[in-house]
This record gives sequence, structure tokens and C-alpha cells, in this order.
Amino acid sequence: MATPHYYPWYKKEDTDAFFALFQNNIANFVIIAISMLSMGFPASIVYGQVLPGAAVAVMVGNFYYAWSASRLARKEQRSDVTALSYGISTPVMFVFLFGVLLPAKELTGDVELAWKVAVAACFISGGIEAAISLVGRWVQYHLPRAAMLGAVAGVALTFIAGEMLFKTLEMPVIGLLVLAIIMVGLIARVSMPLKIPTSLFAIIVGTAMAYLIGDAGGERFSDAFTHLGFYPLLPNLAWWEGLGLLATGMLAILTVVLPITLYNAIETMNNVEAMEAAGDKYDVRECQAVDGVGTMIGALFGGVFPTTVYIATVGAKWMGAGRGYSLLNGAVYAIATMFGLIAMISAIIPVSVVAPILVFVGISMIATAFQANDSRHYPAVALAMLPYFANYVMTRFNRGAEEIVSDISTAIVAAGQGAMFMAIFLGAMTVSVIDHQFRRAAIFALIAAAFSFVGLMHAAELAINAAPNFVMGYLAMALLFSYFAYQEKPNANLP
Repeated sequence: MATPHYYPWYKKEDTDAFFALFQNNIANFVIIAISMLSMGFPASIVYGQVLPGAAVAVMVGNFYYAWSASRLARKEQRSDVTALSYGISTPVMFVFLFGVLLPAKELTGDVELAWKVAVAACFISGGIEAAISLVGRWVQYHLPRAAMLGAVAGVALTFIAGEMLFKTLEMPVIGLLVLAIIMVGLIARVSMPLKIPTSLFAIIVGTAMAYLIGDAGGERFSDAFTHLGFYPLLPNLAWWEGLGLLATGMLAILTVVLPITLYNAIETMNNVEAMEAAGDKYDVRECQAVDGVGTMIGALFGGVFPTTVYIATVGAKWMGAGRGYSLLNGAVYAIATMFGLIAMISAIIPVSVVAPILVFVGISMIATAFQANDSRHYPAVALAMLPYFANYVMTRFNRGAEEIVSDISTAIVAAGQGAMFMAIFLGAMTVSVIDHQFRRAAIFALIAAAFSFVGLMHAAELAINAAPNFVMGYLAMALLFSYFAYQEKPNANLP
């Protein structure tokens, strides 16, 4: 008889993997809380809706992947299978914070409506990722990496690194000191005293200084404990109301959702493939579908941030973890969110203490956009970053942007509308031209013309022939690329 298969629920290696995953997730939850509060969202929405919704998504995903690991262990009769790590994708989180929530708030002027719009956008993002699971590999093959990462880097430059640098300088003595710690520890990779993780060390030092010199105020510390309480994990209809708001004039928000969801799906694909190389083979399409469904479930409970398989999974595999760390992670976040423990932590820490960490996150995303691409594609990355500069200027002046910035350029508002799509198409065309794939460049130009024609780019709302001048411009680009495609002789040495 075969030896009965045994796959432990928990083992000592799961403890190390849990704390590694916990540190990443707790940082995201605290950043979400601090960022949303600084934008003007009330504690009732942040702690009573958004974080519980995020906790539900994290719990559902981690429990599913723990079950998936046990299924794989049983199938292969192994006891060394590691469950996939799961949580809120950090780059996607920042895009939703500053590319969805903040613009929605500035466009509506109402924090509750903005939250509902973001919940609907999150729900749609989950649905898109679930659908992408059917065609994800095809899209990954046809969309140049430089275009996609360059577009995300544009968000990182403006709304994350740039915006957070301003927040850093609101408390210069503290903000610049914390920024210096981040530079030494995370950029130069110098160990902090007592081997404390750099981000944690920076938060401890910055928060202590804020209270010592009085910049934070003693009342901030005492007020933090008022957030302790009970925040039940209950579903609501915000997603449904948000869908109605999107359909009645805020469809421009979706121009951010589609490309970043594609990024999320590809991140899942890459991380699952990395785990296969490490010895645990999971179905990529199933994981993309699970991430999408988990995101949608989180939105049903008020969450506004898509979830994904983490790259940290490979680290957990190296630690020898099983499924226990995934089960514990899901349970801990549900409990911590329900009783306001995350609310307490985020209320104590001043924004200017966390902001330098976000500056590093932003510049890391920009650096990754270049490092993950061949050097000859750097111009494509750089060009793809530019449209979001227009979007940043436009959103900062809200509905008065066209009148206020017209003296700088009349194109700022038009370029800012659908900036993510414009970034991707410009980047894709540039990659294609660099590679002498002029026919492909022409196809991207035609797609850009079609998007402009229906108002997904360069227009305030969807309409027929919404941006005629831009349609003509992209068609002219397509004609030029077609000419060079005709003239170009086949060259087997070119990609």
C-alpha cells in the first residue's frame, strides 16, 4: 500500500513567511489609510468600508490559494508545496489611489461619490482580469512591455514620487531626515541599526521626532485610540451605485483601469511562472481568474483596490513555507481590520513620515520601467511617461483646468484625458519603430485614432467623432508608418 500523503496545516517555516508577507500587506494598508485621509476621505469610509473590503479580498484569496496548495500537494503526493502569496499589488494600489480615487474626488467634489466610483472601477477591474485569464498570454505577447511600464511610470513620476515629495517637504526637518534614511537603506542598501528593516526604522524615527518637536501634536496620539472599535465585514451596494455614476459621465476613469488591470494580470502571470521555476506549478489562467474574482468580492464589501499573486511567493518557497502562512495572513488581516488596529497605527503616523517611502516607491517604479526593458527601448519608456504630466496638471486644477492652463498650452487638457491610453499607444508605436516594425506601428496608430474617435482619448466624454483633430493626427501617423513599412526591405537581423 502507498504511504498516506501528509501535508501539514502549519509548520515553523510558515512563521517566517507570514511575517514577510504581513510586513508588506500592513505597509499597504497603512499607506492606503494615510493617503485617503490626507485626500479628505473621512474615517468612516476609510476604516469602515475601504479597509474591511480590502481585508475580505485578502482573506478570500489567501484561503483559496491555501486550498489550491493542498490540492497540488495531494495531486503530486508532496509535502513541500508552498501556497501562493496574495494581497494588494503595490503599483496598482498607487494607481488606484492617485489615478482613480483622487481624480474622482476632484471631479465630483464629494468624497462619498468618489468612493463609490472607485468601488465600481475596482469591481470592473476584477471582471476584466477574470476575462483576461482567457486571453492574457495573447495580450502580453502583442503589447510591448516598454509601453505598458512606461505608462505606469508616468503615474509614478507625477502622482506618486512628485506628489509625495511635496508632502515630504510639508514637515522639512522630519521629511528630509526620513528621506535620507530611505536613500541610505533602500537605495544604497546599507543596514540600519539593530538590523531593523529600513522602512520600519524610518517610520519609528520620523514618528518619534514628529512628537518630540511638536509637529505632530499630542492630540494626534490620543486621537489614534479613538479609531479602535468594531468595523464589521459587511457587503453593500456602493459598487452598484458607482456603476451608475460611471455610466453617467465618468467613463474617463476607466481609461486608467484597463491598462493597470492588464499590468496586474501580467504581474500575476509572471509571478506564477516564477513559482513554476521554483518547483510548484499552478495554472496561470486559474490564478488570474481567482485574482479577478477576489477583487470583485472585495468591491462588494467596499474595497477599491485590486489584488494579485505576489512576487514574494518565491521568497516564501525559499523559506520552506507551506499553506499555513497563507491561512494565517488572511485571518490576521480580517481581525486587525475589524477591530481598528490598522486604523490606530495609521492614525499615529504623520503623512510626512510615510511620504518619503512613497517617493522611493515611485522612483523604484520608474527605475523598473527602464531596467525591465532593453536600452534601445528607453525612448519609448520616456515618451510613454509624458502624457501623465498633462493629466497631473489637468486634475490639479479640476474643472477649471482648460481656462487656467490655456496660457501654457491649449493641449494640456486634451492630452490629460485618457492619458494612460495615449501613453501606451505612443510607447507601443515607438517600440515598433525602433524595431523597424512599421506595419505594427501603423496598427497601433489606427487603434489610437479609433479610441480618439469614440472619446476614450482626448475627450471629456464618449461620443462619435469626439476628438476629430487627434483622429486626423493619428491617421497621418499611420500613413507615414505604412509608407516606411512599404519601403523597408526585410532584414532578418532585426527583431
